[in-house]
Amino acid sequence: MSDVRKKSTSFRAWFYFRTGWAVYFAFIFAAVNTLVVTYYLAIDNISFLQEIFPTFGHYVIAVIMIGIPCLIGAGYIHFKRSPGFKSEADIAIESNPHARRNLLNTEAIIAAYLFSNELMMKMLKDEKLTDDEIKKFMDLQNKIKNHFKNRTISDSRFDFE
Repeated sequence: MSDVRKKSTSFRAWFYFRTGWAVYFAFIFAAVNTLVVTYYLAIDNISFLQEIFPTFGHYVIAVIMIGIPCLIGAGYIHFKRSPGFKSEADIAIESNPHARRNLLNTEAIIAAYLFSNELMMKMLKDEKLTDDEIKKFMDLQNKIKNHFKNRTISDSRFDFE
């Protein structure tokens, strides 16, 4: 196995570890920790709260029944109603060269497709293509070939229009 592959495997394992820790273990651990700490430091020592939550189980059920809908609502607001998620998505595209390259390739495909459709519609109407349209089509074809030949992940130029 090459040295590069070993490094890649190590970093991938580290990434999977961090994801498992942050998304699953830390989430569960934080939820249990919050429930235990709030119950035994606050509710267990305040008499009127003990009447509402006589046992830890009652408290957990109440928090789950109230907390889960509230957290679902917060998640919905984050993704659908606030500029937070859009900002995160913008940063992900800007900072990830693979995502940026996919976006640019898609834009190049759409530009070529639209221009090809315009020419096809003219041909279907039995209209002759002008020398300018033929030249523009050849230029577009050469730009795509050049782009394909010289593209890199980090290159973010887009000049197909």
